[in-house]
Amino acid sequence: MELGFHCRTVVVSFSFFILFSTFCASSSIYSELNPIKPRHSRLLKSAVQRETPTSQLSEIWTPLENQGWKPCNELRNKPTLPEKSEGYIQVFLDGGLNQQRMGICDAVAVAKILNATLVIPYLELNPVWKDSSSFEDIFDVDHFIDVLKDDVSIVKELPEEYSWSSREYYSLAIRDTRIKAAPVHATANWYLENVLPVLQSYGIAAISPFSHRLTFDNLPMDIQHLRCKVNFQALVFVPHIRTLGDALISRLRNPQLSTEETGSNYLQEVTDADDNKNAGKFVVLHLRFDKDMAAHSACDFGGGKAEKLALAKYRQVIWQGRVLNSQFTDEELRSQGRCPMTPEEVGLLLAALGFDNSTRLYLASHKVYGGGARIATLKQLFPLMEDKKSLTLPSERAQIKGKASLLAALDYYISIHSDIFISASPGNMHNALVGHRTYLNLKTIRPNMALMGQLFLNKTMEWSEFEHAVVEGHENRQGQLRVRRPKQSIYTYPVPDCMCQA
Repeated sequence: MELGFHCRTVVVSFSFFILFSTFCASSSIYSELNPIKPRHSRLLKSAVQRETPTSQLSEIWTPLENQGWKPCNELRNKPTLPEKSEGYIQVFLDGGLNQQRMGICDAVAVAKILNATLVIPYLELNPVWKDSSSFEDIFDVDHFIDVLKDDVSIVKELPEEYSWSSREYYSLAIRDTRIKAAPVHATANWYLENVLPVLQSYGIAAISPFSHRLTFDNLPMDIQHLRCKVNFQALVFVPHIRTLGDALISRLRNPQLSTEETGSNYLQEVTDADDNKNAGKFVVLHLRFDKDMAAHSACDFGGGKAEKLALAKYRQVIWQGRVLNSQFTDEELRSQGRCPMTPEEVGLLLAALGFDNSTRLYLASHKVYGGGARIATLKQLFPLMEDKKSLTLPSERAQIKGKASLLAALDYYISIHSDIFISASPGNMHNALVGHRTYLNLKTIRPNMALMGQLFLNKTMEWSEFEHAVVEGHENRQGQLRVRRPKQSIYTYPVPDCMCQA
């Protein structure tokens, strides 16, 4: 779940009021009185002065070769709808955009297993972002229904006779039609034994919670193929997200085209060619370094005692004792790859891999812990860094302003169309994009977190040694296919369930 935090919106019990007030005040004072200094000045100085060899620059931008697998465009057996539906399936999905995306795919699969009619999934109000965006606000619902029309019957809303079956109805009392005990990674047989009887008795079943409630293993191949079809073909974003995304991609590939020149004509054609061999190429960096991640990790990010105290108080207020201070030292956590990389550290990783200061870098992220001061070193290494705000006019952002799911959808869309994608730390968006870009055979860098943690602990390492270790440690982490193993997600590892040998 993608999380964030704002002092003014969090509601806590009275017993935490004093602690909460102290935390907000201390974190505010911390940000004002404790400027963020580079933690790896020695490496940073060398990285800023680096000159990337032409051969290394050319190699890093080279697209992946054919790896012997391609999307399975045609199912082995032509899909057919059952003559009679067993009833209506409702699911209620929590979490952030990418967790909900996986839940939608699973919901279609469960409806197919049960020969049921799926009601367009209900997206729960995100308690942190306060984002009430619905399925129809994010995804093209007509496209979704049309692509799957031969696989599963899908309706936008329940018929009048079942209109009572709502989120509010299930929040008031225990209901016979609600399935509350679906185990994590439930089997197909579990649904047939526990949900099908409810459908047959009442004509409807509502499953909540539903996230991660379908196994990745031991399912019929046509069900696995269907999950892939939903994820990679049926789920497309609403037109205004795609149009704005195309505009940002055009501006990244053609920086001479300003937002003022295009105005509202997002798709203005650009015919000017850049003489640079790597012109028009860009990298998307998903920078997962928000306050939640920093606090949850229990790692040290160089802010001294004031920062440690602020993050410890934050942990207590937000998770109320459920997330404890780590039993490991900071050195142990970093050696194990359990500390998220800071903007400075991921910048050093990119520089060591061969990206020079002419690289166009798109920053896909929400609020960064430490704000602009924390990003300053990354900007120093990559002065052509952009984000949603720098690439758009206020009027263009009006439709998505303050809507976390739509902002995430825009980042996802741009990430899918980038030449290279890298996520600073694992998470739902990282997993979803690794899978989607694998499906499309696009270069995707997976940071070796344990290696990077160990390298950053060495304060005497020279740049040449650091660079060599980074390059060597990421030779096979740039989009090479990995076959899914048992219990691994089909959405992160689409081979072999979603792809066929070429």
